[in-house]
Amino acid sequence: MRSHLLNDATAEQYRRSVTEGVERVAARIGTTDRPFTGVTVDALSPRVDGIDLDRPLHDTAAVLDELDDVYLRDAVYFHHPRYLAHLNCPVVIPALLGEAVLSAVNSSLDTWDQSAGGTLIERKLIDWTTARIGLGPAADGVFTSGGTQSNLQALLLAREEAKAERLADLRILTSEVSHFSVQKSAKLLGLGPDAVVPVPVDHDKRLQTVALARELERCARDGLVPMAVVATAGTTDFGSIDPLPEIAGLCEQYGVWLHVDAAYGCGLLASLKYRHRIDGIERADSVTVDYHKSFFQPVSSSAVLVRDAATLRHATYHAEYLNPRRMVQERIPNQVDKSLQTTRRFDALKLWMTLRTMGADGVGQLFDEVCDLAAEGWKLLAADPRFDVVVQPSLSTLVFRFIPAAVTAPAEIDRVNLYARKALFASGDAVVAGTKVAGRHYLKFTLLNPGTTPADIAAVLDLIAGHAEQYLGDSLDRAS
Repeated sequence: MRSHLLNDATAEQYRRSVTEGVERVAARIGTTDRPFTGVTVDALSPRVDGIDLDRPLHDTAAVLDELDDVYLRDAVYFHHPRYLAHLNCPVVIPALLGEAVLSAVNSSLDTWDQSAGGTLIERKLIDWTTARIGLGPAADGVFTSGGTQSNLQALLLAREEAKAERLADLRILTSEVSHFSVQKSAKLLGLGPDAVVPVPVDHDKRLQTVALARELERCARDGLVPMAVVATAGTTDFGSIDPLPEIAGLCEQYGVWLHVDAAYGCGLLASLKYRHRIDGIERADSVTVDYHKSFFQPVSSSAVLVRDAATLRHATYHAEYLNPRRMVQERIPNQVDKSLQTTRRFDALKLWMTLRTMGADGVGQLFDEVCDLAAEGWKLLAADPRFDVVVQPSLSTLVFRFIPAAVTAPAEIDRVNLYARKALFASGDAVVAGTKVAGRHYLKFTLLNPGTTPADIAAVLDLIAGHAEQYLGDSLDRAS
């Protein structure tokens, strides 16, 4: 069994095996003509359940054949131009090269004696990102597993900085359409069920600063402690960007920690055209970025950044076997001192390879293309009487629904849209997402593929309308 361990004696076997795997994936991607095959749970589950994990195949080619049957053939392929559903981006090739390197070397980014150069590369990328944001010379941060972890760590720091006598008095103020991880973080941090205060949004799904000011004043009046305001630069459902300068002004006025969740909108940090849309982010105390959303990186690649590096001490714990206190005096850079994780992948390498190959302008150009595409998609939807579109996009998300000409009952319109989405997914011709607006069911395009065209959007809209009309026709047949 030692023949399967990667070392000097098996380097050639490693090269052959990985090359064979890459060739299989490349062949699939090169011939995939739909984002999904439409396979059902009932069809796929028996194939996976029928595999006996205690009877290995002992042959890489056979394992890859089996993998093709249970995974590669029926995977949902985000690179396809008609995958328009969630915040999943197609990935750039330099990042995939980085993924191959980091997986093989398998550095752990918790301590210097496990990573050396990897530590310095991650720190350089954190400095690059904080400079792009404009957080100032005392800024710092660390890579995380994703936006949820980044938001959790930021709110942990905010909780500790608030220095409240009772956790029950702490409040987090955030938009009513912010990410669910804000509520999840509050629970994990031991806050009460009323800790998260949803602030109303305007017509464009942006946090209303008048309402925020009212809630901050109410906290002061009631003896509550607003430990943080969470502003969103790119909401999951609408791509909306909260008015960051006005929110920052209120946070400064009331002495409240400002966290900006830019998991989605961080692509604007590299934008050549739309960087101004997140002006004010430089006034945040902490920021979440997800490179695996709008920097076209493979999952996972995320970071939490802070204005004041000293606040990261709230996540620090010294263990004698790993990062004893003396290492701080010895100026040994251990990233575990800043992180909620201990063992941690060298995910920063993917972004490093991307920037060293394409440059930030190359990434920004790709993100600008999807923002431009969303603007074109909005025009198509606004001009199409079959659809109702919610807001003009700030990033690359479109929320809309099919409106039947002869149906006015809201519940029936909901059923039409739910059916159309489900039928489209089952066909495999395209994948779209869904959400609710004011309690009603809507469909959602999340456009993160520069290869998607307005013609693709128009074609998918026709497919949606076709499935909806089929449902209505079948309903009429049943009724008659």
